[in-house]
Amino acid sequence: MSGAHILFLIGGYFLVLLIISYFTGKNDSNEDFFKAGKQSPWYLVAFGMVGASLSGVTFISVPGWVEASQFSYMQVVLGYFLGYFIVAFVLLPIYYKQNVTSIYEYLDNRFGFVSYKVGAISFFVSRVLGAAFRLFLVAIVLQQFVFDAWGVPFEVTVTLSILLIWIYTFKGGIKTIVWTDTLQTLFMLLSVGLSIYFILDQLDWTFGEFLGSDELSNYSKTFFTDDFFAKNHFLKSFLGGMFVTICMTGLDQDMMQKNLTCKNLKEAQKNMVSFSVVLVIVTFVFMLLGALLFIYANKYQIALPLMDGKPKSDLLFPEIALNSGLGIMVAITFMLGLIAAAYSSADSALTSLTTSFCVDFLGTEKKERALARRIRRFTHVGMSLLLIVVVIAFKYILDKNVIDGLLTVASYTYGPLLGLFSFGIFTTYKVRDNYVWLVALASVTLIVLLAKIPSESLGGYIFGYELLPLNGLLTFLGLFLIRKK
Repeated sequence: MSGAHILFLIGGYFLVLLIISYFTGKNDSNEDFFKAGKQSPWYLVAFGMVGASLSGVTFISVPGWVEASQFSYMQVVLGYFLGYFIVAFVLLPIYYKQNVTSIYEYLDNRFGFVSYKVGAISFFVSRVLGAAFRLFLVAIVLQQFVFDAWGVPFEVTVTLSILLIWIYTFKGGIKTIVWTDTLQTLFMLLSVGLSIYFILDQLDWTFGEFLGSDELSNYSKTFFTDDFFAKNHFLKSFLGGMFVTICMTGLDQDMMQKNLTCKNLKEAQKNMVSFSVVLVIVTFVFMLLGALLFIYANKYQIALPLMDGKPKSDLLFPEIALNSGLGIMVAITFMLGLIAAAYSSADSALTSLTTSFCVDFLGTEKKERALARRIRRFTHVGMSLLLIVVVIAFKYILDKNVIDGLLTVASYTYGPLLGLFSFGIFTTYKVRDNYVWLVALASVTLIVLLAKIPSESLGGYIFGYELLPLNGLLTFLGLFLIRKK
């Protein structure tokens, strides 16, 4: 599949998104941009959230991680599953009861101004980095397989990608995204299913033969319980996954903003529960795809693609789909799936960053309507420029698998949010609000220092995703120390 064909496909795809944007963004109001008028059908939100949660990171990085980690990621996903139920039945009732636009308004009501800002800043940093991880992944694929051959710099690739997102979200915001996410999820799931079908056909296997094959068993070990000191031990992965979900979904404006567009709490909870079941099943299919990719690569002697002279497992799926001779259908379905997966999370991230900055930092809900709308438009542009800068920076500093890097960053940035919300929900104490930022900063600093301790100094123990709940616990204890009677 040539670069020109890929660009033609991207152009047609975005034309469809622009048509959706035209019909959903007619009002161009902050009410629709932030909350979609609270009229979104729950099943539409649930289906769209599958694509937004998986994103380009899952689409490429999870299959590429299978050789190094086998199916151990499913331990984290099972933790996700329990976490979604906690979000549905503990956090959602609070947000609906207080009728918030930004979920961090809860911290203002519970503790005060400084706590509110600490929560908003924690989200802002987390979401900028998370969105940049996802956009970086799709940008390096486009760069590797399209723009390098044309001599287009990586910086231009990134700028064009974010410009396209800005164009179809700048009026409708979350109202547009609820509908575009649904379309993008459909494309992504079709792409995975068809990719598995065509690769199995090339290997002359049925799906049943693949599941029972010795080759699959070499990659499919799921539960790791032998060495508690190892990073991928089941208990550490499961608890880490649960807290990642609570933080990256339940305490994240991006994901909660979609839920808050549902008509009422009951529909939002139905959305969350049904979405969690589908997500576990879909992620397992991605793991199967990853094993199949490595089996295919070994049989046909396909080496891992190089990026800056280093093998990059994240690029194996696009290498096989586009350059291994599987045919034009595999290439088309892969590119549609990649574009859909990447932009289904990136567009909502851009919208949620705009929402949070407008509501939490600029106070647009207290301003005159026309002025608030102008501020929102300028902020939307500013957030787009910020993402461009951060994504470009990742090219020069990122040295690990993207999904691993994303979860590691979450361990640092979401900890203060976990501690603040937990303290607010499970205690009745007030706190000395002016000192909350010191508690959050101290907690993150301690976690970073802890993560840098060599495993030899800890008897071989390697920290994994349990750093996130530990970060939250440190914040919780810090808040207890500055509590008021």
